[in-house]
Amino acid sequence: MKYILNFFIATTFVSLLQGCGPYSFTGADINYSTTKTVQVNYFQNNAPIVEPGIARDFTQKLQDLLLNQTSLDLVNSSGDLVYEGEITQFYIAPITATSNSTAAQNRLTIAINVRFYNTKDPLKDFEQPFSFYYDYPGTTQLTGSKLDAAVDIIFERLTQDVFNKSLANW
Repeated sequence: MKYILNFFIATTFVSLLQGCGPYSFTGADINYSTTKTVQVNYFQNNAPIVEPGIARDFTQKLQDLLLNQTSLDLVNSSGDLVYEGEITQFYIAPITATSNSTAAQNRLTIAINVRFYNTKDPLKDFEQPFSFYYDYPGTTQLTGSKLDAAVDIIFERLTQDVFNKSLANW
C-alpha cells in the first residue's frame, strides 16, 4: 500500500510539473529552441543636454542584464532579438522649494526610446519610451561619483523595465 501511495504522489507531482510548461526564475518568456541570440545596438544620446558616457553605459547595462537573466548569446548583427534606440532626455529640475525660493529637492530624469524586434515572433515587436528619475537634496551638487550613482540607479530601473516589456510574460 505504501508503494502505491508513493507511486501516486510521484506521478501526480511529475504531471503537475509537466503541465506547467517551461518556467524561468527570471520571468523571461523565451523559446530557447528557436531563439539563441540577442543583439543590443548602441543607444545614441540625443538628449538636449548630453552627459558624456551615459550612452555607452546604458548600452552596456542592457547587454549585461540580458546576459545575466537569459541564456542567450550576445551578437553584433543578425540577432534573434534586437534592441535599439536612443536616450531622449537627461535633465535636472527642482521638485520642491524652500521659503527662500531655492530648490529643497531636485530630480534627475533620464528618458529613453526603445525599439525591440523579435525575429522569431514579430507580434512581440514594439517601440516605446521609458523614463525614470532620481531625487536628491537641493543642497547637493550632482557631480562625480554622486552623479554616477544616480545614473546607475536610473539605468537599473530602465533596463529592468525594458527587459520586462520585451521578455517577461507578466
